[in-house]
Amino acid sequence: MADALVVMALLLVAAAATAAVVNRDPVRQALVLAVLGTALAVLFTVLQAPDVGLSQLAVGSVLTPLLIMLSVRKVGRRSADGATGDRDGGPAADRDRGAAGDGHGRGARDRDGGA
Repeated sequence: MADALVVMALLLVAAAATAAVVNRDPVRQALVLAVLGTALAVLFTVLQAPDVGLSQLAVGSVLTPLLIMLSVRKVGRRSADGATGDRDGGPAADRDRGAAGDGHGRGARDRDGGA
């Protein structure tokens, strides 16, 4: 009977892990990751490691998916505002403006004749 529970828990873990990898949407991945964490917690409990199962339940089923969902929400909000992710006008902004930005994609070196 115990072997059947272990096999069932392993199959559940394998199915949830496969579903997490196959999904392309980050929100769905986070939800499937919560299911995977729960399945792993069940597996650890069946394997007589309830302390590890409880830790897995807290971290793998709740905390990690929550952090992923909050990150996706924040990134989605930035991209919806039209932000490019380059707030400080660093190297990416220089590259987009042509290094010195004459408006035509040519930098200062190109205007001087390459000197």
